[in-house]
Amino acid sequence: MPRTLHTIAFAFLVVLTACVSPSSPTRAPLPDLSTVRPDLHTPPMTEGLPAPGQRVRAVTTGWESTGVHHALYLPRDWRPGKRFPVLVEYAGNGGYTNAFGDISLGTVEGSNLGYGISGGRGFIWICMPFVASTNGVKINATKWWGDVDETIRYCRATVNEVCTRYGGDTNRVVLCGFSRGAIAGNFIGLHNDDIASLWCAFILHSHYDGVNTRWPYAGADRASALARLQRLRARPQFITHEGSTAAAESYLRETGVPSDFTFQPIPFRNHSDQWVLRDLPERRRLRIWLKRALK
Repeated sequence: MPRTLHTIAFAFLVVLTACVSPSSPTRAPLPDLSTVRPDLHTPPMTEGLPAPGQRVRAVTTGWESTGVHHALYLPRDWRPGKRFPVLVEYAGNGGYTNAFGDISLGTVEGSNLGYGISGGRGFIWICMPFVASTNGVKINATKWWGDVDETIRYCRATVNEVCTRYGGDTNRVVLCGFSRGAIAGNFIGLHNDDIASLWCAFILHSHYDGVNTRWPYAGADRASALARLQRLRARPQFITHEGSTAAAESYLRETGVPSDFTFQPIPFRNHSDQWVLRDLPERRRLRIWLKRALK
């Protein structure tokens, strides 16, 4: 069952190391996601105009001459004049593989959280890029942050444009992310007061900003992470991790920052966002939590 920060008894916790699966060596091995058949399949990103039930490659106004793009999905029940909550998702790092066959390409088209959370209905879904520059040309960054300021600028402009054109509800924008994208929930999403004001809730799977201070970028230290966390201001976060959420629970308790945290371990060994594509109790709990958070 999910556990809120306010109801967790103090316990002796083992600090999470750099490995991505923190399951205890004294426990039985966790099962693989492949043992559960998916009930959802994320639609591919295609070229073309946005339409209900379609996931298309899109470029925000002002970036047409660059290589930067996002993936935009309008729900199957979309129609003009209706308002929809918006799921904004950031992907994990590219170039990732592990012994279980889990892969992360670091691309907007490779993301799955938003589709699994929504089931393809009731939400506009944007897979947002991190923006980098190569030889003076702006492109999507498949590893880490690229240009943080430009990433934030593209995010802000994209959310505004999508909400204006397609009926996104600016009061119900939820930030989601897997792995690098989960860290981005705070690192990018709470980077300054302006971008922090955009979100009503957060869904963060596998890793959390401030837990691991050895990531190879400026601002990974605890003091910087705490400054970002202070901008959360009691908005709810649903925090998941394969095997255990103990490291994030311990860190957030140590910060003393009051907020509405819900922790949900995912009982599989995989470092993957594809658990949301399966009819699991954890996905059902997430959907119930999201309905409450949007109210």
